[in-house]
Amino acid sequence: MSETVADYVLARLRDWGVKQVFAYPGDGINGIVAAFGKADNNPRFIQSRHEEMSAFEAVGYAKFSGEVGVCMATSGPGAIHLLNGLYDAKCDHVPVVAIVGQTARSAMGGSYQQEVDLQSLYKDVAGAYLVEVNVAEQLPNALDRAIRIADAERAPTAIIIPSDLQEEEYTPPGHEFKQVPSSPPSRVNSVLVPNQDDIARAAEVLNSGEKVAMLIGQGARAAAEEVVQVAELTGAGVAKALLGKDVLSDELPFVTGSIGLLGTRPSYELMRDCDTLLIVGSNFPYSQFMPPFGQARAVQVDIDGKFIGMRYPTEVNLVGDSAATLRALVPLLRRKPDRTWREQVEKNVSGWWETMEQQAALDAKPVNPMRIVSELSARAPENAIFTADSGSAADWYARHLKMRGTMRGSLSGTLATMGPGVPYAIGAKFAHPDRPVVALVGDGAMQMNGMAELITIARYRPLWSDQRLVVCVFHNNDLNQVTWELRAMGGAPKFEESQSLPDVDYAGFARSVGLEAVVVDSPDQLGPAWDRALSANAPTVLDVRCDPEVPPIPPHATFDQVKSVAEAILKGDPDAWHLMAQGIKTKAQEMLPGRR
Repeated sequence: MSETVADYVLARLRDWGVKQVFAYPGDGINGIVAAFGKADNNPRFIQSRHEEMSAFEAVGYAKFSGEVGVCMATSGPGAIHLLNGLYDAKCDHVPVVAIVGQTARSAMGGSYQQEVDLQSLYKDVAGAYLVEVNVAEQLPNALDRAIRIADAERAPTAIIIPSDLQEEEYTPPGHEFKQVPSSPPSRVNSVLVPNQDDIARAAEVLNSGEKVAMLIGQGARAAAEEVVQVAELTGAGVAKALLGKDVLSDELPFVTGSIGLLGTRPSYELMRDCDTLLIVGSNFPYSQFMPPFGQARAVQVDIDGKFIGMRYPTEVNLVGDSAATLRALVPLLRRKPDRTWREQVEKNVSGWWETMEQQAALDAKPVNPMRIVSELSARAPENAIFTADSGSAADWYARHLKMRGTMRGSLSGTLATMGPGVPYAIGAKFAHPDRPVVALVGDGAMQMNGMAELITIARYRPLWSDQRLVVCVFHNNDLNQVTWELRAMGGAPKFEESQSLPDVDYAGFARSVGLEAVVVDSPDQLGPAWDRALSANAPTVLDVRCDPEVPPIPPHATFDQVKSVAEAILKGDPDAWHLMAQGIKTKAQEMLPGRR
């Protein structure tokens, strides 16, 4: 039997080491689906409940494996459904390849069923590389380039393959005019280092500073050791962009935690008071949380020159690999003998963690959501992987979860879309089937798509050597983050019709598909519930009923934001007195550290 184009696509994916494709079938990819059957399901076809989940699972896999994630969908609606997950990959700089079907070439342009102009549709999200394959000879070059470019540029790419072409016999490109060959699959690991003069200029800036601050992002993940060396020499405190939360352990006394809207007070104070700033591997977008313009001399290190100098007026810009660049910088740095600044940073960090413990211990109706993550943080294995969904769950993840050991964690950082928490966790389990994974998910995101993906978890759990995949649902029947944004940004009370959610038995649904489940409706049940879930020999859902009126108050809340919340209460916010009491209690722990 001759090899078809679809057969060749799967063979080439195997050559690249692709172990699974996150996908959903449809007649626009029938040829490829049939090829999976002929190939004994190698690579493995991972069937999600929705194409958007396939894309999110590919993103989660890529984030936690460091390899290219691959997703696949049919023409028309299937290709459209992939878009949100692909934009998540684009915004967070994640390598993902989308393979999508298209109507038969003979029908193109005829307003045929499920015919969509995919090149126009995908030209933004897959702008790094997008190609429609119309003859067999375009492969393997098209597929190889899609993978290489996704890997090199940390971006989504896409290949469109018409349905009729998938079933044609594969013929390789020839050594002739207008035929394009390709090299054997291999990853290129190049290390870029800036020139020595620029490194010397950066060292001069850092050596001149008295109050040095560092901001690190996910681009510093392979440079953790070097970041610590620079911080020790300069006496710097280190703040972490949310996507870089897992780069350094929160047990290091000079690590101030997250920065920004979901950030900590020590990070806010670090940026407010520093006179020198070193940014490593971060494209953190909120310049209002950086030092005031003109206050700090700044140096930035990034592998991609497109993102240099765009968030803060940097004096020296170093385009290069973070680890290699910092290694070249370290010998030129002088250790600062005056550690007053560092001691103040460490004092602020120590006081902040005490405050977090006090806030998490406050009573609520029925469970304080901060305590959910605080109890997890104290119990989680040092090799755990965490995913968080968008919403107030991300607030508690950002502030209350202490990273340590080899822990990893991520969320939809830049797009901040709802819904990736559970599919990210599935992608993480395929990346690391021998490690425990915990997804922190609001009930809005759970109703949006997390419940359906519990079915996917139940289906594929036999493939994972460590069965611990815990989905923790913050069950408050409220679209909580937006409710608080209405209050804080617009002075508007909660609008029940848009914000209230129907009550759902998440634990009951989990049990119905064969998973373990624990219901928590009092704070004393929370610790034992985490112990049970983290030691279970099965994926487990924690259905935790928590208080929607515990405020995700940023430590740098402005007067206008506080005023807006007060106005919302006065305008008749539901349960206004309880809301006000929780807000006062929470903020009081920050104002009066050490007191309950």
